[in-house]
Amino acid sequence: KMGTRFQSFLLLFLLSCSIFISATSSEQKGDGTLRIGLKKRKLNRANRLASQLFLKNRGSWSSKGFFHLNDGNSDTVPLKNYLDAQYYGDITIGTPPQKFTAIFDTGSSNLWMPSSKCYLSVACYFHSKYTASESSTYKKNGKPASIRYGTGAISGYFSNDDVKIGDLVIKDQEFIEATNEPGITFLVAKFDGILGLGFKEIAVGNSTPVWYNMVEKGLVKEQIFSFWLNRNPQDQEGGEIVFGGVDPKHFKGEHTYVPVTRKGYWQFDMGDLQIAGKPTGYCSKGCSAIADSGTSLLTGPTSVITMINHAIGAVGVASKECKTVIGQYGKTMLNSLLSQADPRKVCSQIGLCGFDQRMGIKSVLDDGTSDLINEAMCSVCEMATVWMQSELNQNETQERILSYAAELCDHIPSPNQQSAVNCEKVSSMPIVTFTIGGKPFDLSPQDYIFKIGDGVQSQCTSGFTAMDIPPPRGPLWILGDIFMGPYHTVFDYGKARVGFAKSA
Repeated sequence: KMGTRFQSFLLLFLLSCSIFISATSSEQKGDGTLRIGLKKRKLNRANRLASQLFLKNRGSWSSKGFFHLNDGNSDTVPLKNYLDAQYYGDITIGTPPQKFTAIFDTGSSNLWMPSSKCYLSVACYFHSKYTASESSTYKKNGKPASIRYGTGAISGYFSNDDVKIGDLVIKDQEFIEATNEPGITFLVAKFDGILGLGFKEIAVGNSTPVWYNMVEKGLVKEQIFSFWLNRNPQDQEGGEIVFGGVDPKHFKGEHTYVPVTRKGYWQFDMGDLQIAGKPTGYCSKGCSAIADSGTSLLTGPTSVITMINHAIGAVGVASKECKTVIGQYGKTMLNSLLSQADPRKVCSQIGLCGFDQRMGIKSVLDDGTSDLINEAMCSVCEMATVWMQSELNQNETQERILSYAAELCDHIPSPNQQSAVNCEKVSSMPIVTFTIGGKPFDLSPQDYIFKIGDGVQSQCTSGFTAMDIPPPRGPLWILGDIFMGPYHTVFDYGKARVGFAKSA
């Protein structure tokens, strides 16, 4: 119940901060840039009802939490919790212009909007719909399109028409008319559709993204766009997106640039993480990360998110399997690590993972030992190995290492969910540091903790959430708005790189 209550207030908080781009606030500069101001939406009764409906139906979502792209170049894309994504904008499609609200999402690459031919999905009746017959610049396409996730799908077909963002008109842009949308997810959403700013490699149907056409048609001076996200809840100005350049007023110092390592997402290599100045060791040999404006939280592998949760006192979900593994196998795992065994092979050597997984399980649990339990215990073992190796690197005693691993069992987060923290202890919580381009990027508690209310009525939750993305895409860190708020982010398409600097 506590977890649900804290999820509710976080969702209400994020909905109350939902930021919309006003078409009247866009400004085309003589330097070839388009500046779009961001505004904040206040909490209202409709938002509260929407969040309640969302949480009530959350259980029907895919436990894996992925979009599955159903086209010839299928790929697996992390699912966005779009009700939490904060940055939205007004665009128009067609002539005369038909107005829509879209997420400007660097974690996907297609533009899609509800179609007037969406008859059987309730969600379509609560959002603006594109009507091809009312546009003189519409061109029939008809190629089928589908984006699948969980138990439902967004499906429809491609069409072509003029798309306007601020004062820029992208002529003959291919986009998806969605004729079928899943139930509650899009029913309660405050946006109509998605405008992807990722690379073409992950576009459904090999469609050319809007940003590509902006560049190829010479609508922007430079092949870059940048996000400044204002995280001050008291400030009326929400931030700004600049297409074609950067605004020096949005950042301090110089940007640290890192090359895109795999086109699709804006993906790059990241170094090790530190919690209160203490290396975790998880990314000592490198990790992959993406900068994603469509995700409001910061997502990482469960093993490291659990370590962060423990350090900040976040209340997670106790795991029977975790404590069983530590109690039964902890000393054996530790001895293997002390003998300098390969950490990746420890769990298979003791029979909890790989082909030897059948060994030793029934002595732990006498209830038949399903494949699901085997998989869970294997995952716990692999996480515990990360924890133990991190403590060994700090020269901790064996007793302390086993005690620490047992403590972490109580801080394992539920997938894609947030954990509650004590508001009175926020000021004493540690700095969490990410290493990018060889330089440290600190997140303070004020950056990664969400707080609603004051005094005894205040409620706080962690902005870190767990998602284990499997190879070849994963493991992968998703640096959402929690990171892009403190750090002004430049997406340099021309040089295939991402840059970060302290936000002004």
